[in-house]
Amino acid sequence: MKQYDVTGMSCAACSARVEKAVSQVPGVTSCSVSLLTNSMGVEGTASPEAIVKAVEEAGYGAAEKGAAKPPAAQAEEALQDHETPALKRRLLWSVGFLAVLMYFSMGHMMWGWPVPAFFAENHVAMGLLQLLLAAIVMVINQKFFISGYKSLWHRAPNMDTLVALGSTAAFVYSTYALFAMTGAQLRGDHEAVMAYMMDFYFEAAAMILTLITVGKMLEARSKGKTTDALKSLMKLAPKTATVLRDGQETEVSIEQVQPGDLFVVRPGENIPVDGVVVEGGRAVNEAALTGESIPVDKEPGSTVSAATLNQSGFLTCRATRVGEDTTLAQIIQMVSDAAATKAPIAKVADKVSGVFVPAVIAIAAVTFVVWLVLGQTVGYALARGISVLVISCPCALGLATPVAIMVGNGMGAKHGILFKTAVSLEETGKVEIVALDKTGTITSGTPRVTDVLPAEGVSEAALLELASALERKSEHPLARAIMEKGEERNMKADEVTQFQALPGNGVTAELNGAKLSTGNLKFIKTQTEVPAAIQTQAEQLAEQGKTPLFFCQDKELVGIIAVADVIKADSPQAVREMQNMGIRVVMLTGDNERTARAIGRQAGVDEVVAGVLPDGKEQVIR
Repeated sequence: MKQYDVTGMSCAACSARVEKAVSQVPGVTSCSVSLLTNSMGVEGTASPEAIVKAVEEAGYGAAEKGAAKPPAAQAEEALQDHETPALKRRLLWSVGFLAVLMYFSMGHMMWGWPVPAFFAENHVAMGLLQLLLAAIVMVINQKFFISGYKSLWHRAPNMDTLVALGSTAAFVYSTYALFAMTGAQLRGDHEAVMAYMMDFYFEAAAMILTLITVGKMLEARSKGKTTDALKSLMKLAPKTATVLRDGQETEVSIEQVQPGDLFVVRPGENIPVDGVVVEGGRAVNEAALTGESIPVDKEPGSTVSAATLNQSGFLTCRATRVGEDTTLAQIIQMVSDAAATKAPIAKVADKVSGVFVPAVIAIAAVTFVVWLVLGQTVGYALARGISVLVISCPCALGLATPVAIMVGNGMGAKHGILFKTAVSLEETGKVEIVALDKTGTITSGTPRVTDVLPAEGVSEAALLELASALERKSEHPLARAIMEKGEERNMKADEVTQFQALPGNGVTAELNGAKLSTGNLKFIKTQTEVPAAIQTQAEQLAEQGKTPLFFCQDKELVGIIAVADVIKADSPQAVREMQNMGIRVVMLTGDNERTARAIGRQAGVDEVVAGVLPDGKEQVIR
């Protein structure tokens, strides 16, 4: 799908017009225009020049999105809210001049509010002032007239056409009344002067524009807020990378990184591009991409992805996928494409809004003629015709559906849900099966200590004190869980020496001359004997979805502390609610079978699929 920026659109009728024009270009298989992001997605063999020409002939502007820019920059630019500040300024100026206009036209005429003596009996001067103020408001809001009459010229009237016609009709008729009033004043016909004074609709011409600007600003604000979640996703993309050139570390922009380049990542930094670890290792938090909040231990040969966080250890990696090829860039591209697609129901709304505007203009004309036929004055009939035009202006039909789609996309992204297209969003309402990830979705995503099991002759406090001292210098999330447990008990961790982290195994250190070790069963068996009863106990903990950590001091087993990513309190209820909606709930996770089944039982899901790598999850879904 090729992406284009479209300018000059102001309503659903505009997007329908652009879509129709581009769809007729030979070679275009599908075209989808988004009013909310002012973007267009086109599929097919048609050249960009032919597509841009078709848009321009329809009365709008178009440009292919810059290929030189990375997808993140393109998508972020498309979602920038440039409209709200401009509309806010327009509204403030409009309200200021409208308030003065309303004071003279309604306040003085209807409620006798005081005005300078010069205006008191000078009705022509009063009319000229109202004309001037209304004209200023019209100039401030000239965009309505440019867009409205331009689209009318291209025989494709839009919502702005209704606003422009309504305001122009009120202004022109009021100007006619003002000129007629000058003639009556010359004749000395005071009654006619007063009658013409009542035919002034200058305040209506200005009020129409101001009220519609309020609506436009609220729409722009709504659009700006709903895209915030998508913008935060794009901010994950690192802007620079530290690469090794001739053995020296050099910071370069992300666009300058090439496949094969060596780059380094320090603890606390985001990984800039997809790559393979060449040297170093420790925990990398991949929650940004996979949702797995428990970091994954990396070692030479392990793959790393852009936007994931290096939590500990110094990494040297070789770039494999850069720019548009990174996993994050592909996700951003998918979100961008989704914003440029339409749900089937939105296409129906666009078709209706395409005939809606001409229909409203026709109804307004009929209204005007019928009141004249019934014997009413031109002013009375015109006021009713303008009412039809103005009330129909903010076309809810054309705007509600795209706004709802953008809100749905935005709220979804805020909660970690990405819709590939707007069609997918509509299909969500017809879902029969839901596949949930485990970590961070059903579980809290933050490990906590669940069991403290000291060995015979060792107190629980002594085991926790030893564990806190040993884990104090570790940056691993499981170590953090133990430290938090120690802090809950107000324990002060002693300072250890000779601290050494062994990725994938555990850690060792010395405390007051005693050697301390902690880690998994395989590692601890190299340090000490583990009785069969303790091993059975550890297996039972693992069956419950917990990770048992063994601790020993001078080759003596001190005990086990179990850490687990505990199930969220509301997960079972959420699963039940989905099941009550007739949805089959499946838990799909990369975790081991035993842990997955334990969590699945607690959550009450219908089925558990475990041990699936991220790239294999798509296959399971299919």
